[in-house]
Amino acid sequence: MKYKMLLDLFDEKSNGFLSGEEISNRLSISRAAVWKQINQLRELGYEFEAVSRKGYRLLYKPDEYEHKDLMQHINTAVFGSRLHILESTTSTQIEAIKLAEEGAEAGTLVISDMQTSGRGRLGRSWFSPAGKGIWMSLVLRPELPVRFMPQLTLLTGVAVCSAIRTVTGVEAGLKWPNDILIGGRKVCGILLEAATEDNKVRYCIAGIGIDVNLSEQDYPEELRSIATSLRMEAGTSVSRSKLIGAVMNELEARYLQYEKEGFAPILKEWEALSASIGKQVRSVALNQVIEGTAIGLSDSGGLMVLTEEGMNSTIFSGEVEIIQ
Repeated sequence: MKYKMLLDLFDEKSNGFLSGEEISNRLSISRAAVWKQINQLRELGYEFEAVSRKGYRLLYKPDEYEHKDLMQHINTAVFGSRLHILESTTSTQIEAIKLAEEGAEAGTLVISDMQTSGRGRLGRSWFSPAGKGIWMSLVLRPELPVRFMPQLTLLTGVAVCSAIRTVTGVEAGLKWPNDILIGGRKVCGILLEAATEDNKVRYCIAGIGIDVNLSEQDYPEELRSIATSLRMEAGTSVSRSKLIGAVMNELEARYLQYEKEGFAPILKEWEALSASIGKQVRSVALNQVIEGTAIGLSDSGGLMVLTEEGMNSTIFSGEVEIIQ
């Protein structure tokens, strides 16, 4: 690794301070080069404390993805059995779509340490810095009509939410249709994109973005009030490899259950994990505003809302805002 010698110096100090002068002397580089390397490591997810006349102290270093380590946590027959681990990419969705078009088998998983153009739902961008989050996309080849795709989105949410709770103990909840919240702030987004033919799914890509070990300072100012990370909520860093394994294990189990038993058990579990049900919500789609209390899911996966006028409405698409 390019910065191994510098990181070795910090390891020697065991959480102590290293002055810029000492680093400069031991690595035979200029003070300006020291500053540059520290900042480059920050961009890779490392955190440093800088104190005048003391120097630098390493506070956090990201856990690196290792194929062997990941496979120790992935206990599945198919999901995650074929891994593509990248240092950086524009979007894991784009990489996974490319692989699927080339014939990649179901269960192929693309993981990247960072994304430069991460994609969210409704054309939004997704903040995906290096070393601190899980940015991954899974190739699926379900034998389903296109109309059942929303159910797969909800199934994926149940699996990811369950994995987060199991690994961290944090009470994450589901917001219809594809977000996971903690204390009202977003910690995870899910994006399913399908290639179809004759009203059937040729393949779909399940994109999952989880803010794992970000600190508040990592977020742009505009996201700090609406986003959070597992590290911020749990008070400790979380192994990304362990969480990826848990997500794959939970997702494959729910997928097999769905194939055997249909959507009903997934619906029941989604409602139990929901952060939306019982809350006042508002949806705007096709110039239609629906506002009322979320009361559950329909059999097809739409969000049922009881309006203030006492009418039952079901939301099938668009954005849903939790009002209170």
